[in-house]
This record gives sequence, structure tokens and C-alpha cells, in this order.
Amino acid sequence: MKEDNCLHAALICLGMLYYSHAITTEKLNHTRPSLHGHHEKGKEGQILHRSKRGWVWNQFFVIEEYTGPDPVLVGRLHSDIDSGDGNIKYILSGEGAGIIFVIDDKSGNIHATKTLDREERAQYTLTAQAVDRNTNRPLEPPSEFIVKVQDINDNPPEFLHENYHANVPERSNVGTSVIQVTASDADDPTYGNSAKLVYSILEGQPYFSVEAQTGIIRTALPNMDREAKEEYHVVIQAKDMGGHMGGLSGTTKVTITLTDVNDNPPKFPQSVYQMSVSEAAVPGEEVGRVKAKDPDIGENGLVAYSIIDGDGVDMFEITTDYETQEGVVKLKKLLDFETKKSYSLKVEAANVHIDPKFISNGPFKDTVTVKITVEDADEPPVFLKPSYIFEVQENAASGTVVGKVHAKDPDAANSAIRYSIDRHTDLERYFTINADDGNIKTIKALDREEIAWHNISVFAVEVHKQHQEAKVPVAIKVVDVNDNAPKFAAAYEAFVCENARSNQQFITISADDKDDSANGPRFIFSLPPEIIHNPNFTLRDNRDNTASVLVRREGFSRQKQDLYLLPIVISDGGLPPMSSTNTLTIRVCGCDSNGSLLSCNAEAYILNAGLSTGALIAILACIVILLVIVVLFVTLKRQKKEPLIVFEEEDVRENIITYDDEGGGEEDTEAFDIATLQNPDGINGFIPRKDIKPEYQYMPRPGLRPAPNSVDVDDFINTRIQEADNDPTAPPYDSIQIYGYEGRGSVAGSLSSLESATTDSDLDYDYLQNWGPRFKKLADFYRHQDYFKDM
Repeated sequence: MKEDNCLHAALICLGMLYYSHAITTEKLNHTRPSLHGHHEKGKEGQILHRSKRGWVWNQFFVIEEYTGPDPVLVGRLHSDIDSGDGNIKYILSGEGAGIIFVIDDKSGNIHATKTLDREERAQYTLTAQAVDRNTNRPLEPPSEFIVKVQDINDNPPEFLHENYHANVPERSNVGTSVIQVTASDADDPTYGNSAKLVYSILEGQPYFSVEAQTGIIRTALPNMDREAKEEYHVVIQAKDMGGHMGGLSGTTKVTITLTDVNDNPPKFPQSVYQMSVSEAAVPGEEVGRVKAKDPDIGENGLVAYSIIDGDGVDMFEITTDYETQEGVVKLKKLLDFETKKSYSLKVEAANVHIDPKFISNGPFKDTVTVKITVEDADEPPVFLKPSYIFEVQENAASGTVVGKVHAKDPDAANSAIRYSIDRHTDLERYFTINADDGNIKTIKALDREEIAWHNISVFAVEVHKQHQEAKVPVAIKVVDVNDNAPKFAAAYEAFVCENARSNQQFITISADDKDDSANGPRFIFSLPPEIIHNPNFTLRDNRDNTASVLVRREGFSRQKQDLYLLPIVISDGGLPPMSSTNTLTIRVCGCDSNGSLLSCNAEAYILNAGLSTGALIAILACIVILLVIVVLFVTLKRQKKEPLIVFEEEDVRENIITYDDEGGGEEDTEAFDIATLQNPDGINGFIPRKDIKPEYQYMPRPGLRPAPNSVDVDDFINTRIQEADNDPTAPPYDSIQIYGYEGRGSVAGSLSSLESATTDSDLDYDYLQNWGPRFKKLADFYRHQDYFKDM
């Protein structure tokens, strides 16, 4: 508060001094003689006129931020013609006139009615003019002047950023530049020391310093270690008035981070590492990890590991995991527990990037001993390769060797291995494998156009330990041979106009080849040698796997020939080359003068040239008459009465069937009604005849007694004979029918296997020997069958 009062007092003193200076200047200007109407004589009596400025003015100044009770007097305007009688009126216009600046129209005094801020506006341009008070007639031309706002120290310095962030390498030399901070002061830099800034450090000593005039922050201590302290907070002050007392100030925070340099070597936390690995481990399998600690970060902390000594140099290797900075010990070769049970390695860890500035800090590497114990294990077979890729030509003969897979038992017993193919991967059974040596062969010819790659899996199993199994993928590529001739790419059908011109192209053809590109294009098109001089068409090979067909002669006629078949030979570029002859169908069509297709039908010409409408009607009438005659003939023939007795040589339904062998009657169901045999009860009631068409229905005589259900075959046949004898509609000859029905209660039983309730193994067929000569063949058949079963 005390400083503010002192500041206000100083400002008031400066204002009074300025005002007194302005009054003195104004008085001096008033003493200047008026030059209005003054004439001078030049040489040779010439009169020269010199205009004099009508009024006295100068630049005016006003102090900013004035807070007094009365308006501030800026200055006074006065004209030479003003005699003080009040007839002259002063008018003020321009920037802020009437709002900020007002003028006494009688005295010409200008006052500022508002507080001004130089930082908002540094100067105002105004125009003054003297006019007659009564008539407002201008007495002087308008004159322009400037009012400048004089600065006071009312703005503290401000930094461009509230917080700064900077980096500097650790162990930098004293005086190393870190960052430059800059502050600005809104006060007038051309007036006094209001905008003269001086920088100083408030926090961050003794590690850093700042240059007073430039604001550059520099290191102040040597060998600052990032591993000890990484981040520093510094406060910088900027003060105006040249840093003197009474000046205003502003501050900013600077966060300085020490960046890492490679000033620390890697170091193992222990001197010996113990590891173990199973003898069943495969090459490339991880055994263990070691890690050397390096307090540096980034690329300065990168460590590379290597094996420099030990009896396991050939059996193990070490790689670096750059994500975890660990050394990964891996198996390089297969181990054998029975041969060697332990190994020793000497592992070195060294920095990847070494800074020459700190090479004197010592060697940037460290060593450690790694001891590895081999453990015994019973492992499955191991294939020598993780996968196999073989090639075989398509169409190779069955039994062609494709390749060989090999697996071995890693155990000390070294059991024998047997191989097999996973049939889920070879459903079509294209391949087979020798179970002993692993040779894969083809079973049937392969077609690349059907399947280009065969992916199968092969199993390896220990002979004495079936549970120890290994599996390996085998990819077999079918190598293409040129076994497919090129053919038309589509079913081409072309047309040629009757009015076609010679050498006119009417179609372009292309070809396809199922073989690989090496045995396919380029295609060669040609005509067969026997029609190379075809009078109608010619072929041009475009040498881009297409060919154009052209007309060789002019003029075609659909009446003479409306269809041409042009054979075209297509050859491929394989070894040996394959070729095929393809037929191009060419139709002769009618076209207009522009070559547009109108019609390809030749019948219209034929009908118009050969037959009239009347002839066509006559032909149709003849055809109708012939059809009527045929229908009448068929109808009359059907009305003829068929003879009652059918001669033997014309009877197509012969009922007498002779069998020359022992069996077989059961299969012949064409010559008799099997339904009757299957239903012996059908004798009850009327049984219609099958061989003739009765004129009236015959009713059985009441005296005929139906046979009982337990009728035998003899009774059944006798009943049928009696029915035939008493039937008035029966022909005058016997109808002999053979039935395969054994009858109920038969000693032999049914011979059909369909009704057998037991299997062959449950039956004894020795009783067939007692059935007589008719069943001798059947008895011998079952006797031999039992003999082979016993063997």
C-alpha cells in the first residue's frame, strides 16, 4: 500500500512538470508574429506571398491511468486571429472527440474526461478547426494533431508459458544450456525502465543458474546423476525497472529432466545360475534365463548376451530378449542323458551402445557361470524335421516313391519306429507309407487339375510303447505334366452373312487349358492340313492366345448350304505339346446392308421356291385320309371274334412249364398265380379261371364240399381237377398247373428261407440224404458247406 501511494505521488509530480512545460511552450508560441497578409518584395519588384500557419499546435501528452477528481488538461489550441473577443469558436473532431477528449470552444483548452490505458491505445489522432461563432464559417483550414498516452509502470512482466519443460543430459558440464525462458512487459519499452526486464532464479539452486538479461538457464553443478535424481523444479523470476526496487515481477516454473547416458555397466546379481533340462527337449527349446541389471534406460541400458566359454558351447546357445533384457539359454542340439549329464557355460553380458565419453568408467560388461543338469525322460519319437514338403509328377504310376520321413526314439533304448498315415487326412487313399522305413508312395495316379496339393499327416509310434506317438505334417505338391489339350474357351457358334465380303472377320475365338501356365499358353491356332486351303474360310492366329476367323470368298447362299462345320486345331506350349481339334459351327444368315443379322432360317426360301399354298393343303388332306383308314382298320380288327380254342403254337400264355433241374421252381412266378398258393383257403368259394374269359359266371354246385383248412396237397389238386371237370366253360383239354406249395403238415416243411426261424448254424441237414434222388443235389450242397465251416 505504501508503494502504491509513492507511485501515485510520483505520477502527479510528473504531470505537473509536464503541464508547466506545456504552458511555457504555448506562451513562446503565442509571441510569434502573425504572418497573415504579410507580403515580401522579391527581386525585380516581384511580390512573393508566404502563407503562415493559422494556429499554434504541437504533440500533446497525457499520462495513463490518471485517477484524479478533475479532468486532465491535455493542452490548449489558439489561433493568431483570435483577439479574445469570443467571436471565434474552436471545434474538435477525430478519434475520441466528444467522448474521451472535450474542448472549450472559447479558450481552446482540451481535457481528457476518462482514464486512458496506453496498453489499449497508445495515441489518438484529432482534428481542430476555428470557425466564426455566429456564422460557423471556417476561419482557418482544419489542422490535425496527435495526443499520445504517456506510459507508467502499471504492467508486470508475463512469461509466454506458465510451465516449461526441458531436458539436459546427465553428467553435463557446468554452463550447459538447458532452455531459454522469455517474459514480456506490456509497458512502453521506449520510455523509462518500465519494460526493462531482469531474470533471476528463485528455486533450483545450486543445480542451475539463469542469465539475467537473456533468461537462458544453464547447469551450475557438474556430474549430476540421473540414477540419483532425475527431475528438478526451477522457479524463474522476471522483474521490470531493471530489477530495481519498486519494479513489478512475474514468475514461471521450469521442470528439468536429466536424460540418460550410458555411464553404468551391466552387473549380474549372482555369480552362478543353476538350470536343468530334460533330454527329451528339442533344439530351440528354452532352458532358462539370466539377467544382468543396468540402471541406465533406453538404448543405453540394452544388454547383449553371449556364451564365451564352457563345455556346453556346442550344445547350447543364448539369445537376448530385448523386451525383458534377459538372456535366454536355449538348446542347440539334442541331449543324451546316458552320454553326459551336466554342462557348464560362461555367459557374458555387455552393453550394446557404449558412450566414448565414459569409456574410462571401466569395461561395460560382466560375466556369470551357468550350470545345466540333464534330466532323464521317456519321450515320444521325434521327427528330424518339423514338416516335410515333397513333389511328385501327376499321372505317375502306382507305387512311385514320393519321399521319406524319418523319426527316431530319443531315449537310450532307441526303440524301433513304425509309421502310418492319418487316414482322416487322406480319405481317398492316394498314398501309402512303409511302416518300417517311412517311404511314402502313391497308390493311384494323381491329377493336378483335380487336386494340386495333398496335405497329409504321418504318425510315428514306438513299437514297444504304443502311447509314445509323434505326428508331422507332409505337404505333397503334384507337379504338372502336359496331359490336357487346349479347347475352345466357350461353345462358339458363329454366323456369316450371305453378302459377306472377302477377308471379312466375323468371330474371334480363344482357348483354355487345364494344365499349369508352363504347359498352357501360348496357344497356336491352325486349320487341319487337309483343309488348309479351305475355299470358304481362313484362320488368322493373333498371337495373343486368340484367333480370328475370316471369310475367304464372297457370297454365300442359304439355299445351297446354310451350315458349315470348320475344324480348328489348337496346340499349347507344353513339352511335349498337346493339341486338339475343335469344331466351329458357322451358320449362313441373311443380313442387311450394314451387316446386321436378319434371319438364319433357310426354310422360308425352300417353301417359297418349291410349293404353293394349294399344294400344301393337298398334302395335309392326304395325310388325314391315311390316318382315318388306319383307325378304321384297327377298329374292325378288334371287332372280330377270337376263336375259342387257341392253338398250341399261338398260345402266348403257356401253362405247362417243364423244369430240368432240381431247384429253381420257387423263383419262377410268371406262369402261375402265386397268390393262390400263398392262400390255400381260397378253395372255399368260386375261383375264377385265368386261361379264358368266361361268358357267364359259374356258380359252384351245392354238392361240392369245401376242403378243410388242413387239406393236403393231393386233396388240393384233386379238388382243382374236379372243379375243372364240372366247369361247363372249361376248354376241352386239361389245364396242368404246378404249385410250389408244400401243404400243411408236410414232413419236409417249407423249403423257403424266408420263413426259417433259425440260422444255418442251428440246423442239421443230414436228413436231406433220406429224401431221395430229387434232393440229392441239395443234400450234397449243404454237406460241402458244413465241411468248409469245420475247416
